[in-house]
Amino acid sequence: MSSDTEVDMKDVELNEVEQERQPMTTGNGDASLAVKNGEVKVKIPEENESKFTGLSKEELLQVAGTPGWVRARWALLILFWLGWLGMLAGAIVIIIQAPRCKPLPEMNWWDNGLLYQIGDVDAFAGPEGLKGLEAKVGALSQLKAKGLIIGPIHLSTAEKLDDLNLVEVDPAVGNLTDLEALIGAARKKSISVVLDLTPNYKGSEPWFSNSSVAKVAEKVKVATDYWLKKGVDGILLYGVERVASVAPLTWASIRDTVNNHTKEESKKVLIGVTRATSPDQVNMVLNQTGVDLLISDVLFGKSGATVGQVVQTLYSQNGHRLAWNLGHRLKGHLASMVDSATIKLHQLLLLTLPGTPIFNYGDEIGITDKDAVMWDLSNTNESDKTEVERRNSLRTFFKTVSDLRSKERSLLHGEYVPLHNSASALAYFRSWDQSERYLVAFNWSPTEEVILQLKHDVLPDKATVVVSTNVETMAPDQSVTLAELKLQPQQAVLLKFPYVA
Repeated sequence: MSSDTEVDMKDVELNEVEQERQPMTTGNGDASLAVKNGEVKVKIPEENESKFTGLSKEELLQVAGTPGWVRARWALLILFWLGWLGMLAGAIVIIIQAPRCKPLPEMNWWDNGLLYQIGDVDAFAGPEGLKGLEAKVGALSQLKAKGLIIGPIHLSTAEKLDDLNLVEVDPAVGNLTDLEALIGAARKKSISVVLDLTPNYKGSEPWFSNSSVAKVAEKVKVATDYWLKKGVDGILLYGVERVASVAPLTWASIRDTVNNHTKEESKKVLIGVTRATSPDQVNMVLNQTGVDLLISDVLFGKSGATVGQVVQTLYSQNGHRLAWNLGHRLKGHLASMVDSATIKLHQLLLLTLPGTPIFNYGDEIGITDKDAVMWDLSNTNESDKTEVERRNSLRTFFKTVSDLRSKERSLLHGEYVPLHNSASALAYFRSWDQSERYLVAFNWSPTEEVILQLKHDVLPDKATVVVSTNVETMAPDQSVTLAELKLQPQQAVLLKFPYVA
């Protein structure tokens, strides 16, 4: 019994030894990838196998000096510089061939938008006078007005020189504090304030009599210095040709006073008003007085071919140093001078000519000389609804064109190029360098349709409508053919077309 037990124990020990020598399997049971217990595989490198460690310094120097490597290095160096010179030449050709941008002309603040003249402060702003005007500055900034021409607001009695006080604000409209507050409010809206200092503004002659011109001019010079120090941005005077001829030295000192207050960041303007009605007269007064802007009657009562001739004559001699207006404090409002159906037409004309447009208060909504106060569109009743809609339409049209005038370079300082001028129609376009071009066309006739055949080297076949006084026949964004531009009676249109190199 004991011998059998000993035999069994030996068998167990032998089995355990054999199991330990069996190969281990992987997780998938593949024994071919396993290594038997106790076995280690060691790779013995062959005698000819060696690790590459690159060329040594001595070997590199030896190879670098061979003729083949010298030629290769020279070839690569030449290719590099040829490539670099090629890119440089290409860049130079691109720069030369690319159209150059024309430098912007020097611009004054009065060149950047319209001037808005408020001769009768009470009629415009109500009984609050200058304070009421201050409250309306925000509404005027919406019209893109760059300057307000205020007054006169100084103390004066018609034809009585002894009552003249050019440095005292008339209590009927306010006081110095009110004026300074108005200037501050306007400046926050980037609007400049010009003061009308015409001495005898309540009388028939702006400088009283011939014998008093020199004396009054001395007072104007002192007052000019006083008000410019108070913060106004310019002075306006009626009858400038008279004082310039009667008292030339004093007039020159008035101009010098304005110039002496001018700084780069705050330029001052001297505006004159004349009764001149012809381009030759306007040119003469401009040369005689040396004013920055001259308000005249040169467009009053003119239409058709005469307007085109007047504009072309003045533009050719004065460039952009021009002021365009149809009315002023003494002459009256735009709506009282033209047919009511052509108010928008004349708004478009003034806002698209080269120079500075000047409007009398209320011209943007069609106020007439019979209106006692400026229309308040927010204070109306049912019976006024039709009139309110008409004036809202006028104001919207005015704002649209004025906004374009204030930001489009072709309308700001672009060249004036006439295209057509006849008794019944006028057309021209404004262009600046590589900016979008604007074409303006007018039909003066109250009864006849006109078809304009507009041709010019830079004109495309078609242009796009921006604004039209008759949207039923020519709506915004509509494309029209310039070779057959059809305008209804008393219709005006502003078109645009892109610059093409």
